[in-house]
Amino acid sequence: MNHTPDLEAVRRADPAAVARRIAERRDQLGLTDQMLAYQAAMAPRYLRHLLEAGPAFDPAGFARIAAVLRTSWPELLEGRADAPPGRSGPGPRPLLLHLTEAECWELVGTHGVGRIGLPVQPGPAVHPVNYAVDDGTIVYRTAAGGAAAPSDGSPVSFQVDRIDDRLSRGWSVLLLGEAHHVGDPDEEERLSLLPGATPWAGGARPLWVRIRVDEVTGRRIGTG
Repeated sequence: MNHTPDLEAVRRADPAAVARRIAERRDQLGLTDQMLAYQAAMAPRYLRHLLEAGPAFDPAGFARIAAVLRTSWPELLEGRADAPPGRSGPGPRPLLLHLTEAECWELVGTHGVGRIGLPVQPGPAVHPVNYAVDDGTIVYRTAAGGAAAPSDGSPVSFQVDRIDDRLSRGWSVLLLGEAHHVGDPDEEERLSLLPGATPWAGGARPLWVRIRVDEVTGRRIGTG
């Protein structure tokens, strides 16, 4: 788990970002700087120097820190590849822009992955699904009676977004409308040929759901 990374990865690492990840993980584990230094077999003063100098100064020392924090070298150097977005903080002079409906549909594109919001009890439920766009509607396949299967005619929301965590910018599109079960075999066969129509989750997912959109809004977060 804590194998030594290649030298190029060590040289490429941002010392400030690595120090931030170490501090976050240390706090997660309830460790102080003194406890971390002791368990990594180094003096607290040397630990502080390492965090300022970066991994290229003493890769072996950072390998011991990674072991104490029960994390891997790649995660320490570059962060978790599967971490949720938004960990880098806002960018300089953040700017929020409202998108036109045409801009929203352009971003949604022909297919992709979005989140369906369903009005269930005890509260709204949101599930990721891969979708296709068909003549101004959103369509997707799911299991009949499954978590992402709305009742026929129920009001739903559908969100598509993209976040660039490194640059702290991105966009989000929200579609509100009504969900209907397709049901027509010929129509289902036609929809199955659309790009992105095959369910990522696999398995038997025979129910086609079409969202007839009533309202489209979107926002883009950038920097001024």
